[in-house]
Amino acid sequence: MARRRRGRLGRWIRGLAIAVAAVAALLVASVVAMRWIDPPFTAFMAQDRVGAVVRREAGYEFRHEWRDLRDISPHMRLAVVAAEDQRFPQHRGFDFKQIDKALADRERGRRVRGASTISQQVAKNLFLWPGQSWVRKGIEAGLTVLIELAWPKPRILEVYLNVAEFGRGTWGVQAASRRYFRKDASRLTRSEAALLAAVLPAPRKYRVDAPSKYVRHRQAWIERQMRSLGGNGYLANLQ
Repeated sequence: MARRRRGRLGRWIRGLAIAVAAVAALLVASVVAMRWIDPPFTAFMAQDRVGAVVRREAGYEFRHEWRDLRDISPHMRLAVVAAEDQRFPQHRGFDFKQIDKALADRERGRRVRGASTISQQVAKNLFLWPGQSWVRKGIEAGLTVLIELAWPKPRILEVYLNVAEFGRGTWGVQAASRRYFRKDASRLTRSEAALLAAVLPAPRKYRVDAPSKYVRHRQAWIERQMRSLGGNGYLANLQ
């Protein structure tokens, strides 16, 4: 009996190992392919759409339209970097200075701002789910390393700008630009780009079309950061 149980357990472990290896191989292949192939949707988009259908959410409209990086306003490219990840051109997926600062703020009891880089957010949005579990964070870290190895920085920024959420059902900067400003993403001004970037920490809490005092304050801060980084030339040599 004990031998039979051990045999069953061994088969379960082997089966689990094979399944994990298959999923890992699929993720690696997907990441490598997405260096050249634009993802038609993300895990977060799928969860959003399914959730809206299950809840029978009235007035829900899914908006997403891909734009290549060259067709997105330079102001918008800089705005998201200034708002979310100012060391994006220098780091290799993880901003350890920001991580240390976040840990120090937590120890002092201060409000902790997320330290996730643009690369980490791309990994999470493409493949994972919301949450703060160690399992999800571990998978995110592995995917972030893979993305940084497989993609050049301009591609990471391009994908981020096309998959970030800017409001309920609004994914990517082109959809956001059309919804809120009635214009193409290539024509966004510095002020408009900063306003879009201002809602990124919580796009379902903060609104572009009805900005709170906090959002306006953050918009002004982002514009100052854009100037302090040196303007659009900051990303000119991104590789």
